[in-house]
Amino acid sequence: MYKIRVILDTKKDVIRTILVDSHLNLEDLHSTIAKSFGFKGQELASFYRTDDEWTQGEEIPLFNMEEVGTGISMQNCLLKEIIPVVNDKLIYVYDFLKMWTFYVDVIEVSEEKTPDLPKIILTVGEIPDEAPEKEFIAEKRDDGFVDEDDNDDEFGDFDEFDYNEY
Repeated sequence: MYKIRVILDTKKDVIRTILVDSHLNLEDLHSTIAKSFGFKGQELASFYRTDDEWTQGEEIPLFNMEEVGTGISMQNCLLKEIIPVVNDKLIYVYDFLKMWTFYVDVIEVSEEKTPDLPKIILTVGEIPDEAPEKEFIAEKRDDGFVDEDDNDDEFGDFDEFDYNEY
């Protein structure tokens, strides 16, 4: 049995703690999380592997996206394989048009058999009417190109060139 805390990425606390069977696949976890927050579970979603700092890693999509063969998908990923120990984490994104983003954290793993799983054992806060806006900011990298303000190339400053002469 897994005890999983799911936190909606929003300003106000919106948290669900759920109990699920360790043999559950991520597709079933997706449905459980969606329903625990009042969604129907019919929108596209993905889980993302993450580290302790919540850095988004490899995507685990709802469906196999490979053109040939069997690729990774929620259906072929079991909880006990993807997040086997306490403090393992995933990021869950539901509905790519609205980008509801959740932090999934394993808070307890046990061999205890509990009937009637999955089960919501804690509910804190209500989900807002609209998904919080996401701001995607890329890290500034040195891509090898010269800055716009740098005019020290071999041709001089093109801004001062009079194109009407020709």
